Amino acid sequence: MNQAEAAIEFQNVNYSTDGLHILKNITGSFPDGKITTLVGPSGAGKSTLFKLCNGLRSPDSGEIFIKGKLINEYNPIELRRKVGIALQSATMIKGSVLENLELPLTLQDQHIERNFAEELLHDVGLGGDLIERSAKDLSGGQRQKLSIARTLVNKPSVLLLDEITSSLDRVSQHDIEELIEKINRKYGTTMIWITHNLDQALRIGHYTWVMMNGELIESGESSLLRSPEDKRVQEFVKGEIE
Repeated sequence: MNQAEAAIEFQNVNYSTDGLHILKNITGSFPDGKITTLVGPSGAGKSTLFKLCNGLRSPDSGEIFIKGKLINEYNPIELRRKVGIALQSATMIKGSVLENLELPLTLQDQHIERNFAEELLHDVGLGGDLIERSAKDLSGGQRQKLSIARTLVNKPSVLLLDEITSSLDRVSQHDIEELIEKINRKYGTTMIWITHNLDQALRIGHYTWVMMNGELIESGESSLLRSPEDKRVQEFVKGEIE
């Protein structure tokens, strides 16, 4: 895959902290406009990889390209707008749904237009009638939808999703999966989704990365999870490695 076809590309990327080699010579790319699921045992380096993708951490060596441009050529604000992130916790500030939705713009001393706010809420399956409701009164699934809508305020071209359904019930989980597929189709947003649920990774992902011990072990179409080539991945898929 050339850089023009990759939303994010890693070339020989290493990262260490506190004497620990967290990411080891990562080389690979996330296809533009597709959903790539990121799986592997706890401690594999998946969340650290995300922090490199949006500039919260910098690699010790190697290069990262965002849309074909070296990551350090972006200023931090531009980079965070281009690469959004939604977390498992879906943290809300005290206030209304609208105030939470507006937060990314508030930080830039701007306000959100009501029509745009209602459009975003509709896109994520939340009715416009919720716009003045206190965010603390929302269910877990509704808060996660609002969190995703909030990441869309800056119209990112890449959206990082870190275990966003792991604390939700099955119905809410299904709703979020459908939502992510809808956003991907409607906006062409590149999605990179960390999940511990291999069925979800196979069901939702166009492509999959399997990481272990800081290394990218295997990557390709998500069907690789049905018949991985690497012995370690075979053991992981069978549940023999956690």
